[in-house]
Amino acid sequence: MKRLQGTYVRRGDSDRRRTRIKRCLLGAGLFGAALGLWDSRNLQDAYAQSSLGVNDELARTRAELESARGSLDLANAQLQRWNRIYNYSSRYRIGADLAASIHDIALAEGIEPDLAFRLVRVESEFNERATSPVGAVGLTQLMLPTARYFEKGITREGLYDRETNLRVGFRYLRALIREYKGDVKLALLVYNRGPVAVQTARNMGMSPSNGYEHAVTKGYSGRGVVD
Repeated sequence: MKRLQGTYVRRGDSDRRRTRIKRCLLGAGLFGAALGLWDSRNLQDAYAQSSLGVNDELARTRAELESARGSLDLANAQLQRWNRIYNYSSRYRIGADLAASIHDIALAEGIEPDLAFRLVRVESEFNERATSPVGAVGLTQLMLPTARYFEKGITREGLYDRETNLRVGFRYLRALIREYKGDVKLALLVYNRGPVAVQTARNMGMSPSNGYEHAVTKGYSGRGVVD
């Protein structure tokens, strides 16, 4: 048989083998590229999931820190409150429960606690059952008509209730301080003497002072009210 090496047929076989090899290499390259792309996408997905996990953990940690900070702030506020109440209790030699009522209700009604304690001391000496010769009642020595202006339907006996008496008395004092444009001493005089007596004295060019405002505010330099 004639040898085919170097002939057209042999060359055709070589060309076909080269073509097959190129196709195989191209296929392998495409497969490798696809595999690399798949790995890259998997890595990106894994990184994204990892980042989400880290962000979630950071968010949880931040929320826990905020919650702890809020709890700490609340605990500090309560500690400061009880320190103030203890100091007032010791200064005026009254029970902590009464001191707490005066302190908390004063703040709730917009009155500085320091002024509130001074008012109650001068008015009733912290006696919840105190009654004046003219009929003023309780810790802040309220007259029934005045009290009913701020709390309709209240009874005389109801004014002996600690919380009620303090609430209405401090509300009345704040209203007076507002009415007299922040003049605490004048507001106190009206609280003690009544608006008619104070205004009559002023109309006559006389000082309405009877010493009451000085007894309450001696050593006091506050504004009377809190924002």
